[in-house]
Amino acid sequence: MTLEKHDLHHEFPNLTDEIHYLKMNDNHFARLFKDYHEVDQEVNRIEQGVENTSDQYLEGRKKQRLKLKDALFVMLKKVQVPA
Repeated sequence: MTLEKHDLHHEFPNLTDEIHYLKMNDNHFARLFKDYHEVDQEVNRIEQGVENTSDQYLEGRKKQRLKLKDALFVMLKKVQVPA
């Protein structure tokens, strides 16, 4: 089974500059980015069989990842990266 990559650079390849800018200049974005990365890594380990858990727990973590991604996307669409 091939697992999809869900890190933000794969999810939003056209927003790389915005991601970098916000990580460096917005503490709230940086915290959400870190949280997203941690949840994504946990989901990946579960899907790869490295960690065992219930399907319900996995679905909850996937929903959390999606919620974080949505919040990050809103912030990315609003930012104006200086030239």
